[in-house]
Amino acid sequence: MAPGAIMDGRLLLAGMMVVLGLSPTLAIHVYTPREVYGTVGSHVTLSCSFWSSEWISEDISITWHFQAEGSRDSISIFHYAKGQPYIDDVGSFKERMEWVGNPRRKDGSIVIHNLDYTDNGTFTCDVKNPPDIVGKSSQVTLYVLEKVPTRYGVVLGSIIGGALLLVALLVALFYLLRFCWLRRQAVLQRRLSAMEKGKLQRSAKDASKRSRQAPVLYAMLDHSRGTKAATEKKAKGTSGESRKEKK
Repeated sequence: MAPGAIMDGRLLLAGMMVVLGLSPTLAIHVYTPREVYGTVGSHVTLSCSFWSSEWISEDISITWHFQAEGSRDSISIFHYAKGQPYIDDVGSFKERMEWVGNPRRKDGSIVIHNLDYTDNGTFTCDVKNPPDIVGKSSQVTLYVLEKVPTRYGVVLGSIIGGALLLVALLVALFYLLRFCWLRRQAVLQRRLSAMEKGKLQRSAKDASKRSRQAPVLYAMLDHSRGTKAATEKKAKGTSGESRKEKK
């Protein structure tokens, strides 16, 4: 059998497998977060990434469907094909949707602006990259919450800011008082140390003065005693001579 015939047979077999839903390659994998949250009037990004065993084909397609909360019906809201994004003209998303994906980077994300309660529901991302077309889509549930009123938000922010400022001032005052108290204690400690040092110096001077005065006092006492003894002796001699003259 000729090589060309063998190649044609392989291509025919691959085509039959694709038609029968049996991919000759690995299945494509699509990933989205389970849940996302937004507030009324804001915007939210619905992320969708994928992995394919094949090179990104020019025929790659990305489709987003939406099923409203409490509804059984699913509608198509976005489609990417032939390198161009197409936003469906039906439904409430036609003027609020933005394509931010890049198939070359395996990204099929979209953004929904000006959210409303009617946007609550399940969004499904489906990707096909021929010949890798077998795979399971991925779903993300959007929850739209009530928007905080601007005036209330400003008041709340002011209250929180004032409370934080008050706490900061109290902390600063505490550290300032603590610094002043420590400084005063240090000054008092230095003064007490100086007073104790002065007392010790005076005590040492007094002791030294007393030690110098003691020999002088003893000498004066000895001198006075000697003088007294000499006076008494002289007085006795004089009285003896007087008695001799009387005889």
